[in-house]
Amino acid sequence: MQISVDAIKELKEQVNAGLMECKRALAEADGDMEAAAAALRERGYAIADRKEDRVAEQGLIECYVHTGGRVGALVEVNCETDFVARTPEFRDLAHDLAMQVVASAPCYVSRDDCPDAAAVGDEECLLLQPFIKEPSKTVGDVVAEMVGSVRENIRVRRFVRFELGSDQRDG
Repeated sequence: MQISVDAIKELKEQVNAGLMECKRALAEADGDMEAAAAALRERGYAIADRKEDRVAEQGLIECYVHTGGRVGALVEVNCETDFVARTPEFRDLAHDLAMQVVASAPCYVSRDDCPDAAAVGDEECLLLQPFIKEPSKTVGDVVAEMVGSVRENIRVRRFVRFELGSDQRDG
């Protein structure tokens, strides 16, 4: 089956995978865009699972201050190499995560950080929240997709959120 360049580009934009991976996935799915996207997401999650134990000590700290300067956040996002940390995609991810912290005010990065995980709802854990730019995905899904794309472990290490006139909430 002949796969068009436009279809490959469209799939790449949807799942942030490599061009050849997108072409292979479309060929395997007989041109079905949704099936190819689902297959690539599953591959991305599998890659993320395999990379989870790798050391991620590079990265960056990103800030976001909401219009008006009344609320802001700092987020530390780590990866394995400084090469990945300098890419526009990684910087965009870190910025989106800082915006997520400002918008949704989580208390913890994940359930693993909670003193009593059973008593904490998904909305209090950053990685379990619906992603503000695409609510059909969780923040954890977005991070896992990036791991699949860059082939390195990525970890949200910590964050702090500031709001004028309130107590500091950090994760």
